[in-house]
Amino acid sequence: MNILETIVAQKKKEVESRQAAVSRAELEKRELFKRPVLSLRSFLLDPEKTGIIAEFKRKSPSKGMINATADVVAVTSAYATYGASGLSVLTDEPFFGGSAEDLMQARVNQVPILRKDFMVDEYQLTEARAMGADVILLIAACLTPKEVKQLAAAAKKLQLEVLLEIHNEEELQHICDEVDMVGVNNRNLKTFEVDINTSLQLINAIPASKPAVAESGISSVDTIVTLRNAGFKGFLIGENFMKQPDPSIAFADFVQQLKAKK
Repeated sequence: MNILETIVAQKKKEVESRQAAVSRAELEKRELFKRPVLSLRSFLLDPEKTGIIAEFKRKSPSKGMINATADVVAVTSAYATYGASGLSVLTDEPFFGGSAEDLMQARVNQVPILRKDFMVDEYQLTEARAMGADVILLIAACLTPKEVKQLAAAAKKLQLEVLLEIHNEEELQHICDEVDMVGVNNRNLKTFEVDINTSLQLINAIPASKPAVAESGISSVDTIVTLRNAGFKGFLIGENFMKQPDPSIAFADFVQQLKAKK
């Protein structure tokens, strides 16, 4: 099995276990489930904002531990203060060192939050709402077009926005009316190799009505300028900030450089 297949197999076991422990009805009673959601799509289309979706990520299958000591509230609050259009918080524990608790703590911020995980079941959407997420990620590489449509429709009923992630031309067929934004992952989830040209090759095939988000491998302001000029509205960046001794300072410096380019 490749890395993605291993993660998905583990995820299905996790969901089964969590569903047996906590019902959807119980999740729906939680306080955060009732909060009004924020629109990442609107934040990305706001010309006054940076377009950056800043990610909190402790580790990854390809790099191992990235930052074991960062405080989720301190880092995400700095991201929000210095102009992130959205936050992405990993909730996968075995492979990325994340948790539902991380997302709930990040909820102190008044910017949209993406639950970054491998969604394979509608139960996870209810979980996301109960954690305080505003947006969920659907990864084309581990879902059929029919599954994307079903999960996206279920997310809509929960008032959650949907970011569909694709990586190649074949996965363009996963785009449907129910998804709000389309992300292009420059990282191949089967090999974990990164190539920024993946985004540039696919942008013109993404419907103009679905704001495009470039994901992974973005480490310079010049790359954002190139991607923005190509038509991207959002830029998901995590490792570039998280690998620094202080992700907060790294993000603030990056945004200053970006503003100087405008």
